[in-house]
Amino acid sequence: MIPIAKPVLDEAEGEAARQAILSGWVSQGPQVAAFERQFAAYTGASHACAVSSCTTALHLALIAAGVGPDDEVITASHSFIATANSIRYCGAIPIFVDIDPSTYNIDPERVAEAITSRTRAILVIHQMGMPCDLPAFCEVANRHSIALIEDAACAAGSEILINGQWEAIGRPRGQIACFSFHPRKVITTGDGGMLTTSSPKFDGQFKLLRQHGMSVPDAVRHGSPQVIFENYLVAGYNYRMTDIQAAIGLKQLERLPEIIARRRLLADRYAELLGNIEELSLPFEPKWARSNWQSYCVRLSKRVDQKELMQGLLDKGIATRRGIMCSHREPPYSDQKLRHDLRESELAQDHAILLPLYAQMTEGEQVRVVDALVSELRR
Repeated sequence: MIPIAKPVLDEAEGEAARQAILSGWVSQGPQVAAFERQFAAYTGASHACAVSSCTTALHLALIAAGVGPDDEVITASHSFIATANSIRYCGAIPIFVDIDPSTYNIDPERVAEAITSRTRAILVIHQMGMPCDLPAFCEVANRHSIALIEDAACAAGSEILINGQWEAIGRPRGQIACFSFHPRKVITTGDGGMLTTSSPKFDGQFKLLRQHGMSVPDAVRHGSPQVIFENYLVAGYNYRMTDIQAAIGLKQLERLPEIIARRRLLADRYAELLGNIEELSLPFEPKWARSNWQSYCVRLSKRVDQKELMQGLLDKGIATRRGIMCSHREPPYSDQKLRHDLRESELAQDHAILLPLYAQMTEGEQVRVVDALVSELRR
């Protein structure tokens, strides 16, 4: 079986986890702090806060941005359901707008049209690792004095050209960026997430809320020569990352440049091998973007049955995934009245598939995927 994705893990990560376990400090501690410092340095962010998942990161980001009951947050339906769910956790309403079909990213013009007096934030997604048009979104958010939050779940290692300089996604250009370390992502800690921000106020808020609102972190309390009694200042959450996960994350972060280089090479090779197939439209990377190619998404012509094609590939031992889901089609959101047309989002879900792509993929495996795809299209 050729899987859709495969994490890059070996003895280095195993030894890092072993050392964390043997240290006796396995919950949030010194490894988490080190991972935060290194991730902030990699992205160019002033602050980073590690948490249990990107979903919890998004929740904390929205809270910090002041999103509350009955507020509106503009976002894409065309995203994993956690994006919309994080808005609901705040009691707020996700306002879905459509995507640009060339990049599968939310369309800045449609966001601008959707802003109302109740809009508290814009939640953009760097879909499948492809950077969205951050300068355009910054202009819209600044003009209306509303928060801009980046769902960068898939975008660790992706880059964007701003003012003539390439910079990593996560600096961030909005107020906050949120990352995922799920095994489907480019680097993994098993599960886990990270928030980056330029605001020390936001960073302090994240670190307070992720640990039950505790006034003194346990690492400070345990290391103090004096007895300290902590207080619980707000109703917080248990959104912590463990030191075992963070130890793995530090090793993964060391690998990230090599992983990205390999994934970009594989994406270029897919473009070369698939470029002349009439029934396919290949991904588009703007000149100002460098994707980490977390996923390689191809659009099928409407005469190709998506599910039948995927089943044929699965029968040949090749895993694929359908186009990115649309949250408004799922039961928790199906009763919410749509204000904006989502035609392109629905077409992307119904007529696209994700092909296998992972750093360890061999040329032979990639040829096998392409040959099987061509065979099924002809059939």
